[in-house]
Amino acid sequence: MKIGFGYDSHRLVEGRRLILGGVEIPYEKGLLGHSDADALVHALCDAILGAAGLGDLGGHFPDTDPAYKDISSLVILERVRDMAAGKGYIVGNVDATIVAERPRLRGYVDAMAGRIAGILQVSPEAINIKAKTNEGMGFTGRAEGVAAFAVVLMRRQPA
Repeated sequence: MKIGFGYDSHRLVEGRRLILGGVEIPYEKGLLGHSDADALVHALCDAILGAAGLGDLGGHFPDTDPAYKDISSLVILERVRDMAAGKGYIVGNVDATIVAERPRLRGYVDAMAGRIAGILQVSPEAINIKAKTNEGMGFTGRAEGVAAFAVVLMRRQPA
């Protein structure tokens, strides 16, 4: 077994959709980025890549490559899953935390877990997502952006 850790953050801006965990969340702002800027999925991708010894997200999917402009992060997650499988690893479980003052996300975490579980080909019970505020502190507390952390346990594929 191997453990991976990932982190990502994106600035909240007007004129973008807010996508987290592959779920569109109604809000007046969205996350700024080259892709759909799904900070949760990006953190998860980095965790998977790290556990499999495959570097980081930016090395495989650079924000300078027009092929990834506005791409769904779930497509990237699928590719990362396949890269890890190529090294002989599958996801055992995920524990992730989204930090955002607004909007309130608790009502969306089950849908996020379901979307991610489908891509990773695991049971939704293997995906745990928590939504936290930062009690008004820092860039997330001022509602300037969203941060996400993810830990993943990877295991060898059964023969």
